[in-house]
Amino acid sequence: MSRFRWSLVAVVVLPACLLIPVAVQADRNPEAVASAKRITPAGVGAVKLGMTAAELRQQGLIGRLRRGCEPAGPNARSARLLAPLSGSVDFTTSTPRRAKTIVVRGGARARGVGIGARIRRIRAAFPRARVDHSTDAQFGITLVKIPPNGGGRIQFAVDVDTKRTILIAVPRVPFCE
Repeated sequence: MSRFRWSLVAVVVLPACLLIPVAVQADRNPEAVASAKRITPAGVGAVKLGMTAAELRQQGLIGRLRRGCEPAGPNARSARLLAPLSGSVDFTTSTPRRAKTIVVRGGARARGVGIGARIRRIRAAFPRARVDHSTDAQFGITLVKIPPNGGGRIQFAVDVDTKRTILIAVPRVPFCE
């Protein structure tokens, strides 16, 4: 091999080989898995269904209230979840505003199933899960519903193209157009 080829191998291939084990280990980092909040039928981490917006805001769990989904009415409000969670909370239209739906896009797991999981992983953790393909064509997601007797009212939205979970909602995935 010429000197140029050896230098090319040394500059390009060797650093790439050194980065691959780091990327694999970052994915399986036990600290990241341990720090993930738990998703239960009652809520996500310290964010529980039925808590008022003021309580959640005082505890530093959500951002400020903003307008919610228009089809839900002019009085609909929602708020973003703050780190380490990613997602949003929808509130009731009456006062005091109470959490009625929690949507998680990252930072939490339900029985070890998090964002990026496939349907077979969800079914392994929740054997009574029901897969609903009625939303495939219109919304591009497959809903995996967990019944109350199968672990609680939780829904997973799985992307039709990638076959991976894109969001987890308690008690159900809200649709807003």
